[in-house]
Amino acid sequence: MTNLAIFASGAGSNAEKIIEYFKGNATVRVALVVCNKPTAGVLKIAEKHEIKTILIEKEGFFSQNSCIEALKAHQIDFIVLAGFLWKVPDALVNAYRGKIVNIHPALLPKYGGKGMYGMRVHEAVISAGETESGITIHHVNEHYDEGNIIFQAKCSLEPGDTPEMLAQKVHALEHRYFPKVIADLVESKPQG
Repeated sequence: MTNLAIFASGAGSNAEKIIEYFKGNATVRVALVVCNKPTAGVLKIAEKHEIKTILIEKEGFFSQNSCIEALKAHQIDFIVLAGFLWKVPDALVNAYRGKIVNIHPALLPKYGGKGMYGMRVHEAVISAGETESGITIHHVNEHYDEGNIIFQAKCSLEPGDTPEMLAQKVHALEHRYFPKVIADLVESKPQG
């Protein structure tokens, strides 16, 4: 059994799609949700699906190995960032090298990096006059949004699209593709 941990900071719509996708799977399960906001909706989603949670605080996450120890205690094999807004510390990247993936709401390498998340990304894409955007699923390394790209999907921008309209198109792509790409990754190569 491959145990996934989902790291999330917000409402948890991607986390919920991933949890539902792997419900009843014989070889992969979401074993843990790690969150950095006590009021985040993802915690209620985890509770609804009876998935254990860990609430982390910034100082401990960046200065200690307590998160790595907790992941090992829960026998986590693979980490999925689904709207997690903190940079992953180098120690965690090294402990799970090649086994951490993130989803970004744009077509990297454009519109990535520190501070580029959520509506900020969609506003930047529209301001630049782009005719398409989309999602990028990539491995996580020591730098924001610079890990190897695993998968991209595109959507077109129409004249008059607002950042909110673009966000809806991007969410649809995220929900459609992210769970399947994760499944392909964890089921295609042995973990551990």
